[in-house]
Amino acid sequence: MTVARARLGDFYQRWQGMALALGVILAITAPVGARAGALDDIRARGTLVVGTKADYQPFGFRNDAGAIVGFEPDLAAAVAKALGVSLKLVPVVATTRVVLLNSGDVDLVIATMNDTPERRKQVDFVEPSYYASGVNVLAPKSAHLRVWQQLRGKPVCSVEGSFYLPEIQDRYGPELHTYKDTNQVYAAVKAGECVAVYDDAAIIGQLQMADWQDYEMPLRSVLVQPWGIAVKLGNTELAGFVGELVKKWHRTGQIEYLEQTWHIPASVFAEEMHRRYADAE
Repeated sequence: MTVARARLGDFYQRWQGMALALGVILAITAPVGARAGALDDIRARGTLVVGTKADYQPFGFRNDAGAIVGFEPDLAAAVAKALGVSLKLVPVVATTRVVLLNSGDVDLVIATMNDTPERRKQVDFVEPSYYASGVNVLAPKSAHLRVWQQLRGKPVCSVEGSFYLPEIQDRYGPELHTYKDTNQVYAAVKAGECVAVYDDAAIIGQLQMADWQDYEMPLRSVLVQPWGIAVKLGNTELAGFVGELVKKWHRTGQIEYLEQTWHIPASVFAEEMHRRYADAE
């Protein structure tokens, strides 16, 4: 009986050793995406991967050298700096933001993403929000648009997956055409195929360009929504870390500084958040 127990003990020890070795191998060979978003793993990897827009000037776009730059890439760089890691930017559009986040291909999404109840079922949003925008129209001045009701039955272009499309359709009844990205929408507007319904912040940036001087944003913005930095559902550690950074950005006026840097008109949201967090000190 003693010999049998000894042999059993030897077998158990060998089995534990094999299991431990196998666990180490699996941990080493597991895909990076399976661990995306964990603070320790981001630091160990040495890189923060952020999904951001590359077609949404001035919030995220490609410069003449092809690099993604803008208001939101600057925020992503600030998060990477706080973590002590390098930054990798991955271009996203409205239909791929959640997919890439949940697949683990990106750690964070900072991509003009409105914080809505529907999206909170898919991702967690960092608190507080860092920006906000409404919905407006980009139209040629010759269209003489003055009220939303003038869109009824008229061709209107927007980006597929935008949260506000069902309500715009229900309220104003336009003939809606959707495209995969912003550049396609702008091209359709320039071709005279439609007017665009889009985020007012993006339209403001577009109207700063010389070749858009014959266009305007003529209506009062509707459906104002905050923009949130998104993390994978349940990733409270990363959300908490970034949330403290966002509070600091508001307290120090960093958001307002970036508005000036990227020639974005001062927003009521940024002013109010700066006052709130500066007064809380």
